Amino acid sequence: DTANAPIFGVDTQGRVNVWNQCAISLVGYSAEEVMGKNLVTEFITDDFKTAVQAVLDQALRGIETANFEFPLMTKGGVRLDVLLNATTRRNEQGNVIGVVGIGQDITGRLAQEREYTKLIDTANAPIFGVDIEGKVNVWNQCAVRLVGYSTEEVMGYSLVQKFITDDFKTAVQTVLDQALRGEETANFEFPLMTKAG
Repeated sequence: DTANAPIFGVDTQGRVNVWNQCAISLVGYSAEEVMGKNLVTEFITDDFKTAVQAVLDQALRGIETANFEFPLMTKGGVRLDVLLNATTRRNEQGNVIGVVGIGQDITGRLAQEREYTKLIDTANAPIFGVDIEGKVNVWNQCAVRLVGYSTEEVMGYSLVQKFITDDFKTAVQTVLDQALRGEETANFEFPLMTKAG
């Protein structure tokens, strides 16, 4: 009960039977207010009821889920974003008796990520990013204006193969490979092919 993560448990019918102190502090409902109530129908937003119920049903079948994100409403009506690990609960004989969920409030982290994304997207310099395979996964509005390709047109495509001129492909690929190893390169100039050619 002294864990610093919200922990809740439900029986095989989905009724709350574990609600720790951290869950009380986070969500605002006392143990008395939640015990015996159906977790999904009473405390999960309508748009996630089906998904959360599916996670609980899977755990009741012994299929555990890690890092499932869903919203949870506080007593005061505030939406919290929670990262959940759902684990099957068994009795001494090994029979499934419910599910225990260990959560993490990620509301602040998601808000920071949204703000970071907004800052990148609205920056007055072209910003792009690539994943470990060199495929575009960030393309801000300035890059759209400068190069002419929309975000949808570039996402998932190889930056070097599709958008870099032949004479710079090797050099740009080297810089990207170094960056993926943690070696930064400053002020590297290279041409991007515009949509107009």
